[in-house]
Amino acid sequence: MDDYKIEFKDLCMEFPGVKALDEVSFGIKKGAVHVLMGENGAGKSTLMKILNGAYIPTSGKFFIDGKEQHFKTMLDSENCGIAMIHQELSYMPDMSVERYLMMCREVRKGFVINWAKTSAEAQKLLDKEGLNYNRRELLRNMSVSDIQLLEITRAINQKNIDILIMDEPTSALSTSEVDRLFDNIKRLKERGLTIIYISHKMDEIFRIADYITVLRDGHHIKTGPTSEFTEDSLVKLMVGREISNVYPKKDPRIGKEVLRVENLTCNRLNIHNISFSVHEGEILGLGGLMGAGRTETVRCIYGLEKYDSGSIYINGQKVKIHSATDAIKQGIVLATEDRRRYGLVLCRNIKENISLSSLGRISKGSVINNKKERKITLELFDTMKIKAPGLDTLTLTLSGGNQQKVVLSKCLMTQAKIIILDEPTRGIDVGAKYEIYKLMVELAQQGKAIIFISSETPEFIGMTDSACVLYKGKVTGYLDRKELTQEKLITLSVGGTCNGN
Repeated sequence: MDDYKIEFKDLCMEFPGVKALDEVSFGIKKGAVHVLMGENGAGKSTLMKILNGAYIPTSGKFFIDGKEQHFKTMLDSENCGIAMIHQELSYMPDMSVERYLMMCREVRKGFVINWAKTSAEAQKLLDKEGLNYNRRELLRNMSVSDIQLLEITRAINQKNIDILIMDEPTSALSTSEVDRLFDNIKRLKERGLTIIYISHKMDEIFRIADYITVLRDGHHIKTGPTSEFTEDSLVKLMVGREISNVYPKKDPRIGKEVLRVENLTCNRLNIHNISFSVHEGEILGLGGLMGAGRTETVRCIYGLEKYDSGSIYINGQKVKIHSATDAIKQGIVLATEDRRRYGLVLCRNIKENISLSSLGRISKGSVINNKKERKITLELFDTMKIKAPGLDTLTLTLSGGNQQKVVLSKCLMTQAKIIILDEPTRGIDVGAKYEIYKLMVELAQQGKAIIFISSETPEFIGMTDSACVLYKGKVTGYLDRKELTQEKLITLSVGGTCNGN
C-alpha cells in the first residue's frame, strides 16, 4: 500500500533448531508510532534485527517506501535512515561518554579526527537532552539507566534518520525519564518519523501507540489501530490464554529473622545508615526512585562493593562478606539488574551459565560431574520454561527475557536461603512475569527470605509483604503490607514522611 513506510511479506528466519519467524506479513504506516508486542521469544527483536541489518532473513521480503530492500550489514540499514535502540545495551566499559555518543560520527577533516570539535559536539548533545553527565566519564562507572539514556540520545540525534526502532527503551528508566522520552517521541513523530516501539508495559503502549502488532511463537497474530485492543485482549493474543490474576495470591507465613542490616554506610556510593531486616517467608521490597541507593545497598550486602561501616547479621550471627563467593557460602544470592554485565557469560551455553555459581555442588575436587550438572540444569531449564533448543545453546543467542530466566535459574541452583532480586522482570513479557511472580511466592512459601527491587509501582506493591523505602541513600520509612499504598510509597520515595514514619 502507498501509505506503508515498511511492509513485511512472508518473512521467515531460522536458527539451528528453532524457527524464529514463520511467514510474517504486515505493514507499518508512515509517520505512525507502531507498537510491536509478544512474549519473549515471539520474534519481535529478530524481526527488528532484520530491519536493522543485523540478520539476513531465511526467506521472504521486506519493503521500505515500496522498494524491496536487501540489507547485508547494519551500515546498509543506517544508510537507509534506520536507527535502533537495542534492549540489551552493547558498549565498551572503558569508553568515555563523549566517545560513545560520537562513535562513527566524529568531526573529521579527511581521515583526521578533530577531537576538540568532536568533544564540543558531544557536550551539545548532552545539553540538548538535559543530561548532566561529565562527558569524559567512563561508561563502566555509570548505571544501566544512564547508559540507556545515552543510547537513546545517540539514536534520536542520528542524521537523516527516517525510521526509529526502540526495543524496550524504558526498561531501566525512571518515571520522569520515561516522560521525557515520550516528549521526544512526540517531537520525532511531528517531524514525520516512523517509530517502531517494543514494550511489555501496558500503560506505555496505550499512551503512545497509533497501531499495534502482536506476534506469538514467530507468527503474526494481529495488526490494527490501538482502539481495537484492550489490556485483556492484548494479553490473551500474546500468550494464547487468559491470565485472570496479575499477581498470584500469597499466604505469607513470616518466620524468624534471617538477615539483618544495621547502619550500612558507603560514602563513595552515597548510602548512609541503611537498616532493615528480612524474615523467613517474607518478600521485602527495597523501594525508591532510580538513584535512591537500592542497587548500591544490595551490592554491598553481596560483597560486590566495600562499605565503610555498618553490620550484617545472618541468623543472628554477625558476618563479614568480602566477595560474591563469601555471600554464596553464607546462603545469599543476587540476580543483578544488569544481566549482560554481571549476570551471564554470554559466550558460554545455558548449562554452564546456570551451574556457574554452584560448581561445588556438582564437583568432586576440581572435577565436574557432567551427568549431575546436566540433570540439575535440565530440571531448572524446564521449570523456568526457557525457550531454546536445549542446554547447549549459547546464552548470547537468547532473547533478553530468556537470558533473565537463565540468571534466575543460576540463583535457584545455589539453594540460597536469602534471594536478592534486582529488577527481575526488566524486559520480561506479561506471561513470563506471571511465572516469575509465582516462583517468588513459591520460594517465600518454602521459607526463603527475598529482597525485591522493582521500579514498577504496581508490581512492587502487588508482590511485597513489607517495604523499606530509600531516598538519596537514606531510609525514609518502613511500610508493612497494610500500609503499603501507592500514595505512601511515592511520598517516601521523594523524601517525604508518612504518619508513623
